[in-house]
Amino acid sequence: MCGINGLIKFNSTKDETLASLELMNHQILHRGPDDDGFFVEETGDKVLGMAMRRLAIIDPKGGKQPIYSNDRQKLIVFNGEIYNYQSLRKELEQKGYRFSTQSDTEVIVNLYDCFGTDCFGMLDGMFGLSIFDKTLNKLFIARDFFGEKPLYYCQNGKDFYWASELKSICKVLDFQPGIDKEALNIYFQLTYIPAPYTIYKEIKKLEANHILEVSPDSLDIKLLEIKQDFKTYPALNLPKATQLVHDLVQQSVASRSIPDTALGAFLSGGVDSSIVSLCLAQQTDQKIDTFSIGFDKKSFDETKKSRTVAKLINSNHHEFIISEKDLEEKLSVILLNFDEPFADSSALASYVAANKTKDFVKVALTGDGGDEVFGGYNKYYIGKLNQKYTRLVPAAVHRKINSLGNFLFKTTDDQRGIQLKLKRLLEAINYEGDFYYNIISLGFQSNETQDLFLSEQYVANSLAYYKNKTGERNKSLSDFREIDRLLSLEGDSLVKVDRTSMLSSFECRTPFLNKEIWNFSNQLPENYLIKAWDKKYILKAAFKQYFPDGFLDKSKQGFGVPVGDWLRTLLKDELLKYTDKDSLEKQQLFNPAYIIPMVNNHINKTTDNTFRVWTFYCFQKWYYNSHLAPDNSK
Repeated sequence: MCGINGLIKFNSTKDETLASLELMNHQILHRGPDDDGFFVEETGDKVLGMAMRRLAIIDPKGGKQPIYSNDRQKLIVFNGEIYNYQSLRKELEQKGYRFSTQSDTEVIVNLYDCFGTDCFGMLDGMFGLSIFDKTLNKLFIARDFFGEKPLYYCQNGKDFYWASELKSICKVLDFQPGIDKEALNIYFQLTYIPAPYTIYKEIKKLEANHILEVSPDSLDIKLLEIKQDFKTYPALNLPKATQLVHDLVQQSVASRSIPDTALGAFLSGGVDSSIVSLCLAQQTDQKIDTFSIGFDKKSFDETKKSRTVAKLINSNHHEFIISEKDLEEKLSVILLNFDEPFADSSALASYVAANKTKDFVKVALTGDGGDEVFGGYNKYYIGKLNQKYTRLVPAAVHRKINSLGNFLFKTTDDQRGIQLKLKRLLEAINYEGDFYYNIISLGFQSNETQDLFLSEQYVANSLAYYKNKTGERNKSLSDFREIDRLLSLEGDSLVKVDRTSMLSSFECRTPFLNKEIWNFSNQLPENYLIKAWDKKYILKAAFKQYFPDGFLDKSKQGFGVPVGDWLRTLLKDELLKYTDKDSLEKQQLFNPAYIIPMVNNHINKTTDNTFRVWTFYCFQKWYYNSHLAPDNSK
């Protein structure tokens, strides 16, 4: 587990390139405090350099990077973990390859030597990597299937940069990147910015399951999708499919729990983390360590559920309770570490969990991805409801119902109960076929952003790139899950896990984000995933024998954080500075006539605007700590 950096510079020396790499590496010291590595070489009229910071997990002593192929003509810097590297190594050894380390990194570079870029589809794991092939004079940058590990890149004239985090690229650019209007609009709808966008016009994210092929001399760039050789399963009845789900999950947990260091599991008490913790406990004779967090606000606290599971699996359970005070000092560090606006408030809890857990273990398994893979979100009901509702209720009548709902379901406190869910359901109803994009817009709906922004900043249909990518696939459960893989997983959930854990120099692994489990679940009948109104039906059926009756059917709050309350207390003064009318006018992004009442109504408890105000706050927090802020531009 590491962070990587690289650049191709025109009219530069080796020493200058090395100095830039050292500067880039320094920005991500938290990702790899154990070691570093560098490679610099002239190629034509340019200098190519690659570097990395390492958090040593697999082969701590022998895995120093960069690592070369057997013929010394290909070299790699790599961030991630490959869980099937031992079987791939055996295959390569049978072909005559020899290894000088026990690391997965050396396996990847020799796998590339043997199979070319097809090798990336053979990897089970998470990765962001770059390989320089001297024989072809080509650079290949690749990202894993789900996008668990990040990769950014920037082409600036004759220069090219890539990195695991935005801050590394921004540090060495010789110009000030500007805000991308499309990304700005996307962020205020989704509360995050998925690939290929970043908040900056000039910097892009490499999309999950893609390769960037770069010719150093000409800087010609090709974007290629990684080929996946997925297995086709025969049609299985429910009992056989349930047994296979059980076996695949157990196998995935086993593959992700073979470190060269101490390992535990995050246990929230929900279905996914409970199953992962159970599997881990079943696969060892030793008591495992489990970790949970709770809140001093009881409506957000679910430690009782995690205690039930911990007792059931006889784990060494560690519980951390969070208050406002606990996060007061770290709030800015957490939010600004994302390098661009990011408003998933559960990131605050994720950081605390990782930061406290690292005192006990260096790696933890998580339940992330279970909802996307097995159909666990309430929003997956919306497809059925939207189609039935729009057939029965005329659009004009719905507008009146929605207005009435805004009054009836109005809340003044950050409780996130049934009233909020019903209000969001009504807001998501759509007669043009975009209802699922409405339901995943957790900040502002598309019709609200026109009032939010000044006219020159507003972009109509800002999610067009993703709608075009998925085409008509916006009707079934499989469609919704695929949209979530492309947007919500890559842009939100996995960003949250990666940045908060890496900020703590800590590694998280996600057994449910296994390509083969995803492939199998996509071939199941949809009623195996959601049966009537029973979410994750087949997953719960596969493991219900191990838990008390009904335990897996209990609802779960999630990693929610009461930021709505904090915006009225801890963060109030800072928030009010961000809504100063003169400052907003100088910023030239927002409509003060919309922003100021929205924020004041929240602070005064006239209306609970938690999600909208938090999205605005997180943007302003980033903006006023960036080079873009008017006060910092002198």
